[in-house]
Amino acid sequence: MLEYNINLEGKTVLVTGAAGFIGANLVKRLFHDVKDIKVVGIDSITDYYDVSIKRERLAEIAALHRDWTFVEGSIADRDEVERIFTAYRPAVVVNLAAQAGVRYSITNPDAYIESNLIGFYNILEACRNHQPEQGKPGGLEHLVYASSSSVYGSNKKVPYSTEDKVDNPVSLYAATKKSNELMAHAYSKLYNIPSTGLRFFTVYGPAGRPDMAYFGFTDKLVRGETIKIFNYGNCKRDFTYVDDIVEGVVRIMQHAPEKSNGEDGLPVPPYKVYNIGNNSPENLLDFVSILQEELVRAGVLPEDYDFEAHKQLVPMQPGDVPVTYADTTQLEQDFGFKPSTSLRDGLRKFAEWYKDYNA
Repeated sequence: MLEYNINLEGKTVLVTGAAGFIGANLVKRLFHDVKDIKVVGIDSITDYYDVSIKRERLAEIAALHRDWTFVEGSIADRDEVERIFTAYRPAVVVNLAAQAGVRYSITNPDAYIESNLIGFYNILEACRNHQPEQGKPGGLEHLVYASSSSVYGSNKKVPYSTEDKVDNPVSLYAATKKSNELMAHAYSKLYNIPSTGLRFFTVYGPAGRPDMAYFGFTDKLVRGETIKIFNYGNCKRDFTYVDDIVEGVVRIMQHAPEKSNGEDGLPVPPYKVYNIGNNSPENLLDFVSILQEELVRAGVLPEDYDFEAHKQLVPMQPGDVPVTYADTTQLEQDFGFKPSTSLRDGLRKFAEWYKDYNA
């Protein structure tokens, strides 16, 4: 296992996308675990999905009464990003801000270029301009950023390893995430910036994104509508509970890739990429069955609900892939961690949250 080389106590951490599903859970976890930590969050609060959920997440953070600063703004605004870095000099940056969603990238590509490419470029430039200086406090020690399992595209080899080639994305979203990895590698090489990319696999849980399948299915079932199950139910997804994702992020934040020089005397890029997934893909039909059972158990749906009348098997959608499956060997070896929350336990927590949220 790797030894931690960053102590988060008393440090300033910048979390972009702080009102998002993973971002808000990460901020709460940092405040719960780390003494005297200061967290600065930025989020543009777009209406890609219901902003009331984002506002509620932020309210939960504010209620903790910790050293928390929130900026409502976009990382695509270079001046705003530079202002934040200058004012707060974060030691660790966790870039979770992004336009998410595979299908949305087909109809709204501009949003992906603005947030995922221009926004990430602005973060990289700010990291370059705010590295530690001898004799001065503060400065960037580690950039952690969200990538996605989507970068694996239609890769036939499973489980997906970070050693696999990922040169054939099947959606613009995937292409932007692969671009983030390439950009981070270039900045690590050129400017010796320690960076770690995280390929997340189908994150779910309470207060998640309403555009995700489990949330959207629930909304439709509650309204008595029909849910569409793509690829006739033959998709498999490595569903990863949000607490497991956050656990992985917190551990990885505390170890920046080591700086070193190669035989040519030039810096070897301090750069790593990890998968964070459950390493246990579930068939979509099995997933729907468990979701239905937990919605009934939580009282979201009546016990006599006719599920068969409310589901429709349909072909694969453009940009989708038939399977996602994470090889988490490197994560286990380096950080002693493997996501382990079962799908039933995770969906039970979601169903109970959904019941309370809509009470």
